[in-house]
Amino acid sequence: MPDFLLEIGCEEIPARMIDAGSQELEKRVNDLLSRERLAPAQTIIHLDTPRRLAILAPGIPAAQPDITEKVTGPSVSVSFKDGQPTPAAQAFAKKAGIDVSRLERITTPKGEYLAATVRKKGRAASEILAEFLPKEIASIYWPKNMYWRKPNERFVRPVRWLVAMLDDEVIQLEFDGILAGHQTRGHRILAKSEISIPRAGAAYIQALERTKVLGRDAREQQIRKGLDAATRAIAGARWREDKVLIDTVVNLTEFPSVILGNFDGEFLELPEEVLVTVMRDHQKYFAVEDANGKLAPHFLAVLNTDGDPEGIIRHGHERVLRARFNDARFFWQTDQKIPLRERVQLLKHVTFQKDLGSYYEKTLRVQRLCSWLSEIVRQSGIAVRPGVVHKAACLAKADLTTELVKEFTELQGIVGGLYARVQQLDPDMPESTRLAIADAIYDQYKPESVEDSVPRTIEGAVLSIGDKSDSISGMFSLGLQPTGSRDPFALRRQANGIVKIIAEHKLPLSLGQLCTDAREAYRGSEAEKKFSGKVDYDRSLREFFRERLEFFLRDVRGFAYDVVKAVLASDADDIVDAIARAEAVTKARPSQDFESISIAFKRIKNILRQASEAGKKIADGIDPSAFQEQAERDLASAIPETAQKVESLRRTRNYEQALIEISKLRPAVDRYFDKVMVMVEDERTRASRLALLQTLLNEFSTIADFSEIVTEGKESRGPKESNKQ
Repeated sequence: MPDFLLEIGCEEIPARMIDAGSQELEKRVNDLLSRERLAPAQTIIHLDTPRRLAILAPGIPAAQPDITEKVTGPSVSVSFKDGQPTPAAQAFAKKAGIDVSRLERITTPKGEYLAATVRKKGRAASEILAEFLPKEIASIYWPKNMYWRKPNERFVRPVRWLVAMLDDEVIQLEFDGILAGHQTRGHRILAKSEISIPRAGAAYIQALERTKVLGRDAREQQIRKGLDAATRAIAGARWREDKVLIDTVVNLTEFPSVILGNFDGEFLELPEEVLVTVMRDHQKYFAVEDANGKLAPHFLAVLNTDGDPEGIIRHGHERVLRARFNDARFFWQTDQKIPLRERVQLLKHVTFQKDLGSYYEKTLRVQRLCSWLSEIVRQSGIAVRPGVVHKAACLAKADLTTELVKEFTELQGIVGGLYARVQQLDPDMPESTRLAIADAIYDQYKPESVEDSVPRTIEGAVLSIGDKSDSISGMFSLGLQPTGSRDPFALRRQANGIVKIIAEHKLPLSLGQLCTDAREAYRGSEAEKKFSGKVDYDRSLREFFRERLEFFLRDVRGFAYDVVKAVLASDADDIVDAIARAEAVTKARPSQDFESISIAFKRIKNILRQASEAGKKIADGIDPSAFQEQAERDLASAIPETAQKVESLRRTRNYEQALIEISKLRPAVDRYFDKVMVMVEDERTRASRLALLQTLLNEFSTIADFSEIVTEGKESRGPKESNKQ
């Protein structure tokens, strides 16, 4: 079976787009091959560099296998008249390629129909790929496309060449006016412009390597070796590991090398965060640190060539970095002329969102919200300084007016924290208070992802929650909630941050109350007049945060999906409590008693649901005088005592022991289902028995909805089938 090769050659693709584009191309090709019965014998390989996206599918069939299928035609009633075939039958036979006499009759739920057994000959793989690949290539999603030649020709960057081959055969493929061939291009500087590929497969990879184009893994390995080698020139130094930057420079190069550069030590007077941001985010340089972990006056640059023997490139990089550092130093010194406390008024001229007003208005809302949150936290016994939170909330957004943040937007929040450390916020303020305020401002945007750390202090945590809650509340009130994959205001990320902060700091904050308080902060404002009346604020935010909490428990904390569903079915408002209940259920679920109780609760829920659907009455409470079996009396008497113990344990969050107590009901529950038929004819008896099951379900579903737990299909001992009716 031939190997299939597809290479799309184009101008340099932005580094941040390559991985997603390459993965989507691989998926689209794989889906196409599977759909057309051309699945490869081995896993598809994707090769990507700044100038190409390539797919290599080893061992695909040269043609589709022939298939035989039965095709249904018109009904018999319209196919024959007076025993003779009608035009409908003749047309169907012609379409199927057989004589009318060979048509079959089949019986379907709709009646008797004609059918034909058709043998469909498979098409050549080259023919199928030439037809469908252009559409798949054009369908790849890119954050931004470019247009050239004609309005309908668009791709992430202009396409310059195409390679499409089955072994040594060129597929007659065309995309945006470019005909596929067998010629690719090597490294832009180190190789000649075009080279011929003799055959798809290993020969393609070897051809690229000969022209100084390495695969992704080889490029990363070469970069890491280069970084290590360059750093060894400085005694005791090491380069700072940065996986994101590694991925970026890998996608910026085809044949990388590394050079060591230097900068003036006087720039080390600037905060390290500023220097590293300039090097990392703006120049794509790796920082170098000394043996004590402090920033050293050196940097590492990754080149897309085989080296810099004369030092010309190094000199150019040093000159550019010197200019950037001079800019940063100028901005730092200029910003100190206006203290943060005087910049708060300037926020009136900085728009937060066109309908939600300025950052000054947001500051006032966040201050009020954080004051309420601080009081809740304080009353729970957690040490918090409300004054620190209030002052930090006041100054949190002031750095948006600074020149340093305007130039380096990645540093917002961080710059505010750094300035608060070096400026006098209040003449009588103790230094420890000023530093606490600075830390809270510095951490206000944390965590920026589920992998990022949360704010270091309780004050920082409260500020971060208040800021994020205000944004989420305002956007939802305007009807700008995330939809599908679209989340332009990063509300999911902010909600994930709230959940993680509350979980890791174990804060006693209710999600429902948090949303209510955040919405209350908008009351009477101009923004409130623009809120959408079509939005069910409470319901939509409740569902939104439930999804975020479910994601956190399942994907971040690693709880089983059924445990998460069971826990959140009982309560999804208290994050810390939900985690404690999930941990308890996870520990309890291996026990046989717990599994049996879970099965019983499934049965109880089904019986109650079916009774409700059938309109069967459920008594308002348990009526002992209606009991006829000892098993139901025993279960009814066991419920109050167990419920009291469980409630006592639940109030102290001793959920593990509470689940043990619930599991002790297993013998009584098993006897009940073994001896008692619930859905009897007598209405009073049936209503009482349904009430008993309802009470059992209500009393013991406050920790988790046990019916959501996936079991191995074991049944409680000897339940009567009639109880399922």
